[in-house]
Amino acid sequence: MTRLGSTAGWRVLAAATVACSLVLAGCDTTPKDETSGKATEKLYEEARDEAANGNWERASKLYEKLEGRAAGTALAQQAQIDLAYAYYKTGEKALAIATLERFIRLHPSSPALDYAYYLQGLVNFNERLGLLSSFARQDLSERDQQASRDAYQSFRQLTTQFPDSKYAPDAQLRMNYIVSALAAYEVHVARYYYRRGAYVAAANRAQQSVQEFQRAPAGEEALYIMMLSYDKLALPQLRDDAKRVLTQNFPQSRYLEEGFVERSKPWWQIW
Repeated sequence: MTRLGSTAGWRVLAAATVACSLVLAGCDTTPKDETSGKATEKLYEEARDEAANGNWERASKLYEKLEGRAAGTALAQQAQIDLAYAYYKTGEKALAIATLERFIRLHPSSPALDYAYYLQGLVNFNERLGLLSSFARQDLSERDQQASRDAYQSFRQLTTQFPDSKYAPDAQLRMNYIVSALAAYEVHVARYYYRRGAYVAAANRAQQSVQEFQRAPAGEEALYIMMLSYDKLALPQLRDDAKRVLTQNFPQSRYLEEGFVERSKPWWQIW
């Protein structure tokens, strides 16, 4: 083994020390926090200004910092609910829902709880399920409806727990729409089964729609599918029962005259 002399050893040590210092200096690239030292009230005002100008990503970053700095205060609660909305506006659905769930769990007596439920429903209701499918003229009822069911539960929680909330009327309207969409989805599946000769599955799915969503407009087609399916299954009594209920509830039913009526409008033309 070669042993360095004392002078050479010190030179090597000094060079290594300088090199390490340069490396460490180069690694110290942590960006400076521009909000450090700002009062929480000032930080909140800045976040609100960014939100008002539509800079939702910048606003969300500020709300995140504010929530941590003002922990345990009313301002932190406000920052949390505003953060959820900022996430919603930037399309961060999962983050918005997680933030709202945390808010509801931690602040069950908050005066903003009704808004938290409303926003939770809104995030799921307006998740743009049909944005891409609009070009293919696909009906919203033909898509997976779990988000709609989640939205319904949030709106229902709001209207049940806070019937006098200013958000309750709009939540009720959205619930009505969701019920119609869910019923239409069940009928869409029933129609799919019927056209492929799965008559038992078609009848069961149509019956489920009638039982679960009794007043939905899709009930007319559901009863018609039940009637046809039971006829294909050679079950005349059930077929006649379905037809009787159909004629009683929809005496001018277009299905009895025209059969299946193809939808000609894109999904976004609700009325």
